[in-house]
Amino acid sequence: MPAAAPAAPRSRVVVLLSGAGTLCAALLVATDDAGYPAEVVAVGADRPDAAGLATARARGIDTFVTPLRDHPDRAAWDRALAAELSARRPDWVVSAGFMKLLGPAVLDAFGGRVLNTHPALLPAFPGAHAVRDALAAGVATTGATVHLVDAGLDTGPVVAQRVVPVLPGDDEARLHERIKTVERELLVHTLADLVTQVPADTTHDRPQESTR
Repeated sequence: MPAAAPAAPRSRVVVLLSGAGTLCAALLVATDDAGYPAEVVAVGADRPDAAGLATARARGIDTFVTPLRDHPDRAAWDRALAAELSARRPDWVVSAGFMKLLGPAVLDAFGGRVLNTHPALLPAFPGAHAVRDALAAGVATTGATVHLVDAGLDTGPVVAQRVVPVLPGDDEARLHERIKTVERELLVHTLADLVTQVPADTTHDRPQESTR
């Protein structure tokens, strides 16, 4: 009987968050399935009190914090964040409720491999108040988007979207909660699709060459 083929290496993912980390939690649950093609190897935040860090730590996952206030300017913070990310050797970086724009140091290091989720159907309603803006505009539908990150504000190429209807009587909290449910599912499925199309870098698993 022929030996079973070795399992493909799982893609290494670092998640960035700023708050409760419900999107990150959804990814962590997905990775409990051995067949899921990615693993979260670290979770980073820009705030030490971000609740999502505790969820990661409870699972024994590496965490780090890079506060903007600890650096003389935004460029220095961006370089420090790029260094923290590079140290974890990710195949993909997922910005999951991370409330800071990523700068050139991060994007130069991981360009084309940084995903973000957004609670609207981009290019409609970019920015931090997408749900409020959709309600103010009186649209009948909004939704969730997963896109690649570029230097703009929610301007990177759209990878996947899903529609969420605006229901009579919706306020910002109610609509946002329904969008977040869809957003979590969309992120889990989209990341799996992407990492399957772009296999993990198996050099992460090779012994490091001696520099002596």
